[in-house]
Amino acid sequence: MFTPAELLEINQLLIPENKIVILTHYNPDGDAIGSSLGLKHYLRAKGIEAEIVTPNDFPKFLKWMPEAKKNIIGEYKRKVAFDLIDNADVIFCLDFNSPARIGLLGDWLMRAKAKKILIDHHQQPEDFDYVYSDTIIPATCQMIYHFIEAMNDEDLVNKEIAECLYTGIMTDTGGFRFRSTSAATHRIVANLIEKGADPSVITSNTWDTNTVSRLHLLALVLGRIEVVNDGTVAVLSLTRKELQEYGFQKGDTEGFVNYGLSIVGVKMSAFFMEDLYEDFIKISFRSKDDVDVNQFSRKYFSGGGHINAAGGKSMESLPDTIETFKARVAEENL
Repeated sequence: MFTPAELLEINQLLIPENKIVILTHYNPDGDAIGSSLGLKHYLRAKGIEAEIVTPNDFPKFLKWMPEAKKNIIGEYKRKVAFDLIDNADVIFCLDFNSPARIGLLGDWLMRAKAKKILIDHHQQPEDFDYVYSDTIIPATCQMIYHFIEAMNDEDLVNKEIAECLYTGIMTDTGGFRFRSTSAATHRIVANLIEKGADPSVITSNTWDTNTVSRLHLLALVLGRIEVVNDGTVAVLSLTRKELQEYGFQKGDTEGFVNYGLSIVGVKMSAFFMEDLYEDFIKISFRSKDDVDVNQFSRKYFSGGGHINAAGGKSMESLPDTIETFKARVAEENL
């Protein structure tokens, strides 16, 4: 958490006269959008308005959250996004550890004169004016709640804040089943429910939103799932042609990588997908126990993230990427 002196300085920055912008990472997920909206609604409860800027669009299944559709999307409204960042007095940087993680907004962020406040749970954060980094906490949404607590503003948590923060915690913990989910996480979730978050409604709005195209793609993935390395590693993949054939939309493959971990004996799952527009392979890693996919991805696939959840990319073809992955897994004896 921020030091008491830092909290006092931040509190002095949070005034209606200051222009406040909230940024989150490229390809925003539930935790990114939930933490951004949760913070926005918290600031509004304090009488302060803020604008959320995301580098690119985010999945439809997250747009049910209060005011999610008002987010400024950088890839669609570059001038508006740039002006907001350039003229900001305070910029909150949520759920990313480096300007490199926010795509085209990164250079603008580094040039901005605003005070920059980082709240994030990824490893190896870079320098910002104020840094609240904790890699043990499973979701940035939980950190936003801790920040609200530290500001002595728990009484300001309303239904809108609760819904957004619950969504981010739920999605980033895989439905509260990842190892990083703690007793503190459950206590906060209980508080959010008391404040108006309805678990059944949020779960339905977020996860019960399958399209026929998503189910077709899932069927393809599961139909050729491969288990290697003596049954400890699962490999899943999709080609660009398959994505195009079934009308892929952003978010359609969310959670596919987790199916590999559901196989008995599997400790690591990797999902490989050809990018729809550019010649590279997107990779998602998930793992159990002490299998560190963060270090694995950093070492071999220009990525990173958390111990049990990380991402990466490859400039090789899909078949070559998968073969390289299998060779690296064998070398590491995972």
